[in-house]
Amino acid sequence: MSSKSSRRSVVVLGASGLLGTAVTRELAGLPVDLRVVGRRLTSVPERPVADVEVRTADLTEPHELARAIAGADAIVHLVAHIAGPATWRVSAGDAVAERVNLGLVHDLISVLRAQRPATPPVVLFAGSMSQVGHPTGGRIDGTEPDNPLTTYDRQKQAAENALKAATADGVLRGATLRLATLFSQGTDSISLDRGVVSAMARRAWAGEPLTMWHDGTVKRDLLCVDDAAAAFASALDHADALAGRHWLVGTGLATSIADLFGSIAEAMSTATGKPAVPVISTEPAGQSMQTDQLDFVLDPGPFGRATGWQARIALAEALKRTAVAIADHAERTHAATTSA
Repeated sequence: MSSKSSRRSVVVLGASGLLGTAVTRELAGLPVDLRVVGRRLTSVPERPVADVEVRTADLTEPHELARAIAGADAIVHLVAHIAGPATWRVSAGDAVAERVNLGLVHDLISVLRAQRPATPPVVLFAGSMSQVGHPTGGRIDGTEPDNPLTTYDRQKQAAENALKAATADGVLRGATLRLATLFSQGTDSISLDRGVVSAMARRAWAGEPLTMWHDGTVKRDLLCVDDAAAAFASALDHADALAGRHWLVGTGLATSIADLFGSIAEAMSTATGKPAVPVISTEPAGQSMQTDQLDFVLDPGPFGRATGWQARIALAEALKRTAVAIADHAERTHAATTSA
């Protein structure tokens, strides 16, 4: 990435994860100078329009963050603590999670205060729709008072509030995109996807029943990770209109867990030619949380009106592609293991 370039300089932090890979793919198609930073190497599309620089770094190490964002006009902050099969089940005493989920945002603000760029850079932060806490009914529209119920959501909330304060101080121009439940469509490496859709699809391929921790009536707003990536690109183009606030990014469609799991079972049955696995209710597992029993469905209208963005990828078609990708990957892995 040339410092003499007149093109906008965009840095993606946490670029090697599922969302980061999708955001990298989206931004690589734009005429920008793009620096992507992750703990692992980030996949970059062939023949990108952007001038792309790929870095690996542990951003919790001193000075790595400052080097990563030097000269940036815009920063997309997607870094999240990943432990085990899910990123959001964080215990109150997990100092590493707090360091990553919250500490890095404070570090980012401190670095920008010290660097004092002539124009405050745009900072887009990936939040979660569950930060609201206990929805009061209907679709969440962003006007509700926030009362986060989990450690993860409290860390996200504190980070978001810090960015709002830094925006008010003129240090940066920050906005949080509170994302609906993400799912992929088999486009990227299967190992990147640790979400509920992918987890249940793996169980379905293995012939295991899909277990719900309730009666299946709990509803979720489900957003394809590629639509989420497009939302970040749209937000970059409307940063001044979005600055200082949080915005809800989802489809606005309510899908019950029972319908979702049933659709996953049917999609995998179609992909493999095997009978669909059953969907059953079980007692909540030890790692279950209060938010697992709550409905979270968003009203994305305000964000759409501010940016022109809307979700375009249908869940049903994405489930079919995900099932095919997971079945193909699992069968190739099994074949390689048995022939070794």
